[in-house]
Amino acid sequence: MASLVGAGVRHHQPFHLTWKGLKGLNALGRHLLVELKDCDAEILNNVEIIRNTLVAAARRAKATIVEDRFHLFSPFGVSGVVVIAESHLTIHTWPEHKYAAVDVFTCGTALQPMVAVEYIIKQLKSKDPSIVEMKRGLSVTNPEPVPVLRDVLDGNLDGNKECYDGVEELHLVH
Repeated sequence: MASLVGAGVRHHQPFHLTWKGLKGLNALGRHLLVELKDCDAEILNNVEIIRNTLVAAARRAKATIVEDRFHLFSPFGVSGVVVIAESHLTIHTWPEHKYAAVDVFTCGTALQPMVAVEYIIKQLKSKDPSIVEMKRGLSVTNPEPVPVLRDVLDGNLDGNKECYDGVEELHLVH
């Protein structure tokens, strides 16, 4: 399957702060936050299709499925989770807006979370998907003072620019 990244899917570069001279920075997991806009509304309101899609996505990513749970809301919308040994896949749909919010959180290096995401995008027929990747569970074996994130949000980097070396982009969702 050809990758959707670079073919219309906006995949924001992972956001994380990198400090000069910091050693031992390790992430425990990858968290893909997926915004699926302009999806097929009928699919988004079909609990069986949504369940089958997320379970198949987990399998395609080489995840170990523990269990799954899905619920159809009245008058519409589906929420669900596939618990995997390596973490989880979750979804909530708003068929009336042709929108779905999907999280794919994986730990370890053996899984292929982008394979799961690409499959979900295709199955829900999203015409306007976007993906933001976050590194989760950062651990530092040689800690140094952490710059205040508020400085990043306020754009106040004066005097501390070396602390923010490696910051690629920050996306705030309102």
